[in-house]
Amino acid sequence: MRRNLAALVLFCATAAVFAIVGADDPYRFFNWNVTYGDIYPLGVRQQGILINGQFPGPDIHSVTNDNLIINVFNSLDEPFLISWAGIQQRRNSFEDGVFGTTCPIPPGKNFTYILQVKDQIGSFYYFPSLGFHKAAGGFGGIRILSRPRIPVPFPDPAGDYTVLIGDWYKANHTDLKAQLDGGHKLPFPDGILINGRGSGGASFNVEQGKTYRLRICNVGLQNSLNFRIQNHKMQLVEVEGTHTLQTTYSSLDVHLGQCSSVLVTADQPAKDYYIVASSRFTAPQVLTTTAVLRYSNSAGSASGPLPGGPTIQVDWSLNQARSIRTNLTASGPRPNPQGSYHYGMINTTRTIRIANSAGQVNGKQRYAANSVSFVAPDTPMKIADYFKISGVFRVGSISDNPTGGGIYLDTSVMQADYRAFIEIVFQNDEDIIQSWHLDGYAFFVVGMDGGQWTPASRNEYNLRDAVFRCTTQVYPNSWTAIYMALDNVGMWNIRSEHWARQYLGQQFYLRVYTASTSLRDEYPIPKNAILCGRASGRSTRPL
Repeated sequence: MRRNLAALVLFCATAAVFAIVGADDPYRFFNWNVTYGDIYPLGVRQQGILINGQFPGPDIHSVTNDNLIINVFNSLDEPFLISWAGIQQRRNSFEDGVFGTTCPIPPGKNFTYILQVKDQIGSFYYFPSLGFHKAAGGFGGIRILSRPRIPVPFPDPAGDYTVLIGDWYKANHTDLKAQLDGGHKLPFPDGILINGRGSGGASFNVEQGKTYRLRICNVGLQNSLNFRIQNHKMQLVEVEGTHTLQTTYSSLDVHLGQCSSVLVTADQPAKDYYIVASSRFTAPQVLTTTAVLRYSNSAGSASGPLPGGPTIQVDWSLNQARSIRTNLTASGPRPNPQGSYHYGMINTTRTIRIANSAGQVNGKQRYAANSVSFVAPDTPMKIADYFKISGVFRVGSISDNPTGGGIYLDTSVMQADYRAFIEIVFQNDEDIIQSWHLDGYAFFVVGMDGGQWTPASRNEYNLRDAVFRCTTQVYPNSWTAIYMALDNVGMWNIRSEHWARQYLGQQFYLRVYTASTSLRDEYPIPKNAILCGRASGRSTRPL
């Protein structure tokens, strides 16, 4: 009976939007059941979040412009949401899967996400966005392949692997959440996982002489990680949907929330080799874990010392980040060079400066952007906006510039004009590395350096081949600048990927607004949308 009901719900949801999404583009259907289950990633039993019994969850394989129909049953005993890191939800922030835009799926209920990977390629991931669920699993890889007629700037690899790396705690996510709710910081993590397993647990099979693609995503909670393979080089070819200059590295820093694709050729004597992920900028405590690169004709187990990582110095990582550039001659999701969009020749109309900070509010630990520590309202802001429900949020509740004042609580929403071209500067005056993500968008990382940003810093910008991505790191006591075209109407989450900081307020929402009601600018609220808070009981039929 439940399967028949699920099929009916899925059919109705699909039919409801068939006229909106691209009817000529392929559909891919997924049925997911989200449950709790026992997992043992670091050798102790924990309560993990499983999708169809899997930890990590199943990969999503798709092609540019595919319509993804993902029916999610919440079999947990609490509300649940999945968000899609890097999937831009063109004109459709209602499907973004964060609380500012989407009502949670109640226990025992389902929701069908209807997404289109419009004009996108590349490597991304999904994750649970509510509470501290991310510390229990529920994440998995997303790959968007180019359409067959679009040339890719490297030969088809012999294999294509998702590699999810991230720091991990032995404590259940409920205990970690209780620490944060009690106003405390999180302790140092207990280990690092590769594809949900601790040291030596994951392996990747290769054949001698062949080349493989590894899609590496840092899905962790707190730490940047360095990734390397014993006796093997890695050729970087893509980051979050952008083909890059094919630079060769012996190790690669992957910061929180980021994804990178590398090509690895099995060109060494046939045996097993260590794959290593280790924490960055955490000395004297450094976490290290291993997986195995296993040759099909292996003559022996992995042995010898682990390949060494980079030094603790920030300059090494900063220089590597600057070396990651867009391949201007490669086609992206459309049959034209990626460099055909000359972002460096467009004048910005607004500069937004965002500074992260930590402090106490009412005796409890909080984190902030421009002194505002975000507090979720009782109704998702996007839904309140659609139904014109007053009192849920206030546009302009966060400043365009750091205030220099103490941290305070508010539901922070910043207004921005549709089709503007803007500059955002992330200023990090703390001694930690920070990582920022923008839902609904990718952006050009035009500059980063130590110290304070000033208008003169623009003289250092890369205005020709800066990498185009959706998550950027900001080094300790440093700044990072991005350019972004506001071409996607909606309410979009801008957040720290340091998950305890995000949970305790280091996020806000960008309301990209137009008075137009055309479907060319924004889709209406989905007919299957769950309504909650002050929107409960309303109709999703057109207003």
